[in-house]
Parts: sequence; C-alpha cells; structure tokens
Amino acid sequence: MSFGDIFLSELMGTAMLLLLGCGVVANAVLAKAKGFNGGFLMINFGWGLAVFAGVFVGYKSGAHLNPAVTFGLLASGADLGGFGNVIAYLLGEFLGAFLGAVLAWAAYKDHFNEIESDAPSKLAVFSTGPAIRSTVSNLVTEIIGTFVLVFVVIAFGKTPGQLGPLAVALLVVSIGASLGGPTGYAINPARDLSPRIAHAILPIKNKGDSDWSYSWIPVVGPLIGGVIAGVLANIVNFV
Repeated sequence: MSFGDIFLSELMGTAMLLLLGCGVVANAVLAKAKGFNGGFLMINFGWGLAVFAGVFVGYKSGAHLNPAVTFGLLASGADLGGFGNVIAYLLGEFLGAFLGAVLAWAAYKDHFNEIESDAPSKLAVFSTGPAIRSTVSNLVTEIIGTFVLVFVVIAFGKTPGQLGPLAVALLVVSIGASLGGPTGYAINPARDLSPRIAHAILPIKNKGDSDWSYSWIPVVGPLIGGVIAGVLANIVNFV
C-alpha cells in the first residue's frame, strides 16, 4: 500500500473510533444527555462497538488504529513496508484521534456549555485518568491492559476462523470490564493524547486543565505493553 492509502485508512478508522468512543463517554457523563449516568459498563460496550466500527472503516490498512499495535507488530517482526509506512500509520492514528474527538465535541457542544462546574467530567470525555493516582501502579495497569490487547490481537490474526472486527471489539469490552477500573484503560497513546490536546484547545466553558502531569502514562504504558506483547508473540510463534 502507498503512504497515502495507509494514512487515509488509519485516519478514517481512528476518527470513527474516537468519535464513537468519546461520544459514549459524553453520553454517560454529561448532564442532560439522554444516556446520563449510564455507567461504566455502558462506556465499556460503547468503546467496544467503537472499535468494531473503526476496524471496518480502517480495514484496508490493517486497522491498527493504535500506535501500540503498530509498534507491537514491529516488535513481533511483522513487515509493515518500511519506515515511511510506519510514519503513515502513526500520523493517521494521531490525527484521526484528534479529528474524532473534535467531532464528538461538536455533537455534544450544547451539553458541554450547559455544565458550569464539572470540569472532571468534561475532561473524561476526551482522556483517561486514574481512580487512585499512583505513578507506578497506573503505568503498570496500562502496560498490562495493552499487553493483553496487542498479544490477543496478534493471536487473532493467526487463528483460523477468527471473527475479525467483532473479536477485537469483544476483546476491548473484556479489557475495559476487567482491567479498566484503575486508569480508565487508555491502552492506546493516540486515543488519549490527541483528544487531550483537543480538550486543551477547544472553546469549552469552565473546562479546567487537561491534566498534563498524568498525560505521559497513557502514552508510555501502552507503548511498553505493545512492544512486550509483540516480542512474546514472536517467541511463542504467533508470527
């Protein structure tokens, strides 16, 4: 595939992922939204279905939609077609995540403006945050969650009769339900960093800060987890 084909596929797939993913969080946490107080399980299923849609949209490029997947595949020894293609994947992922977050904000703009004082909920629409702030524990949680994601995704790719996008969607629901409690399971650097940047620059009333002191954890943790998963997948002959 060409640079442009990979970039566009990843851009559109990741934008769809973040539009629906940020959208379900907005629906669950913003007052006056129809899904307000829908709870964490609603968010888990919403994110899983967002992955389902994003994988279909980005299927042409392999639907990485996540730098941790891209680096995990590289660590497994997969041939992505050279350095230029890796850059196309990463650009598509980060820019697509930004675009999707902005579109989710546009859909819920009036609801953001209606809330005068709940800055944490506004930030939660865009990015993750820990239930208990502990640098080491939060980092370990993101490493473990992303390891599960990438390791099992690579296994899916080598398993006869696998269910494709549905299997990945159900995996994300499982990770959220089982491992999402401590940090909100970013498990994707683009999913967290790009929307956090969108939160910082969008004209959202009383939005508070973007919690940049925490922002490196959902970037570094998933990258470490993805690379470990790729290396181990190679060792156990998934690839």
